[in-house]
Amino acid sequence: MSRRRTLGTKKKVALLVSAAAVAGGGAFVMASTSNAAQSPQTAAESTVCQGLATALGNNQRFIDGQRSAPDAQSAARIANREAVIAQIKVQQEASGCAVGESAQDSQAAAGQPSQAASASAPASQAPPAGNAASGQQVCNGSTVTLSGEAGAPAASSNQFPAGTKLKVTNLDNNKSTTVEVTSVSGSCALLNNAAFEQVREPGKFLIRRALIEKVG
Repeated sequence: MSRRRTLGTKKKVALLVSAAAVAGGGAFVMASTSNAAQSPQTAAESTVCQGLATALGNNQRFIDGQRSAPDAQSAARIANREAVIAQIKVQQEASGCAVGESAQDSQAAAGQPSQAASASAPASQAPPAGNAASGQQVCNGSTVTLSGEAGAPAASSNQFPAGTKLKVTNLDNNKSTTVEVTSVSGSCALLNNAAFEQVREPGKFLIRRALIEKVG
């Protein structure tokens, strides 16, 4: 009888050990799944990441343009935009996005035709948006993101000269801001951080439905 009880006890212990091993394996699988869920998101998976990737791409394309056709101010402009890109990468990491991912420009990120050619084309071949009359809607179909630059609310553009005033309205929340173009960028209208904060939706770095008007 005592031998049978001993064997029975050993079987129970073996079953408990096996169950514990299975439970441990399950916990490991759950932990692995949890870690996988925390992997960085791409621009295709997140609107926030798409906006940041677009901003990074805009700045990279601007730098490429300055390097291909440098002038006396190119070195300073490139250094400024490289600092902006570094800050965008910090935002990407904080937002759980793939750090360093870029989209060529807001149109490419939205699945629309790229304006890369117009950005690098001579002024005589640029789209006629810069000649639009005051109060006229421009940049039809363009999405809007941020340049990552600090300072008072302002915009940059590849189609409008410095001093042009643009009104940007986010049609998803009806917020608008009127800003002056102060520098060149790789998009029709690119808002700096302060201007973008005035029209953005919480947690978003991309305005998909934007109304852009030339007002001065």
